[in-house]
Amino acid sequence: MQTVQGDLIALAIAGKFDVIVHGCNCHNAMGAGIAQSIREQFPEAFAADLATAKGSREKLGTYSSATVDCNGHSLTIVNAYTQFNWSGQGVQADYDAIRRVFARIKADFGGKRIGYPRLGAGLAGGDWNAISQIISEELAGENHTLVEYQP
Repeated sequence: MQTVQGDLIALAIAGKFDVIVHGCNCHNAMGAGIAQSIREQFPEAFAADLATAKGSREKLGTYSSATVDCNGHSLTIVNAYTQFNWSGQGVQADYDAIRRVFARIKADFGGKRIGYPRLGAGLAGGDWNAISQIISEELAGENHTLVEYQP
């Protein structure tokens, strides 16, 4: 896992990534954190989320996505369903769902430049050490980068 400081969305728009991944809940609520920024910058990604069944637990470990043109290069935004709810007490991140979705991402986007934030460890309350280990295992051999937010 490579790590860089910066703004995931700005780096993606600038062409540093082919695919960006962010964690989503299963209730089609992209109203906070990086999901809200993605919703605003890439309405196609929000539309892909809205096209899924609201409140379905079966979405856990899957994703929806949208591919957009950014200044002449193609960018795929992956809405990874890594938590069922978006609020409540305790950890909302689902570690099994994170593992399953990153296995799917490797299968579907292997060979691409993949970027992501501290997915599942912010508002979802997950343990970044555990999550980063899962991502490293599932994306072994791939070009993937953690972008630690710095404006």
